[in-house]
Amino acid sequence: PVYGPRDQADPARVAALGMPFWLAGGYGSPEGVKAALAAGAAGAQVGTLFALSSESGLRGTLRDRLLRDLGNRSLRVRTDPLASPTGFPFKVAQLPGTLADETVYSERPRLCDLGYLRVPFVDAEGRVGYRCASEPVHLYARKGGDVADTRGRQCLCNALTSNVGLGQTRRDGYAEAPLVTVGADVDGAARLLELAPAGWTAHQAVSWLLGAWPLGEAAGVTVPHSAVRVVVDGVAVR
Repeated sequence: PVYGPRDQADPARVAALGMPFWLAGGYGSPEGVKAALAAGAAGAQVGTLFALSSESGLRGTLRDRLLRDLGNRSLRVRTDPLASPTGFPFKVAQLPGTLADETVYSERPRLCDLGYLRVPFVDAEGRVGYRCASEPVHLYARKGGDVADTRGRQCLCNALTSNVGLGQTRRDGYAEAPLVTVGADVDGAARLLELAPAGWTAHQAVSWLLGAWPLGEAAGVTVPHSAVRVVVDGVAVR
């Protein structure tokens, strides 16, 4: 996707509506939360810090690899315009052995058996059906879908359940591979890792965002608890 000036949000105009809103994307630090509040937002929506916390459902082996790469500053996150069958850009951590690896992606049998991201359509006879751009191409085309929409699509339903250790194993022995998503701006997480080299809890992450070190020492930026909105895999959990 190519973004331009028209894509820049104007927080002041949003605030003028008098309704609460949160800012997201690069606000996962004490300074980010403070900046969101200064812009008139109710707070900041934060995901990566909590996806990497010890209580998150992310498989421990994946979290350890992410923290390792984060610590040596080698973690790369790519905004993939094709991965999600929804058509929205999807941020993918470039971890070997996951579906971010082209070889792993090409070896996966193309199928859609969970269907959480299917969308309804009406066929030529007026019947409602469901399709997903990540399903087998011939099935998608048979349902009236444009084959061009299937290129580069990932099965996020199976991949994200694999991320949390609930991936399916097929009758032929194939085990669904993970596809890890984190924010493109990992600077806040890298800073927190310097304070907590062995990893952190969600409570420590909130404490840090609210202006205190993990052990409660003042860090100079104090904001209310309501200013932090926790989001993991796109779902608000606090």
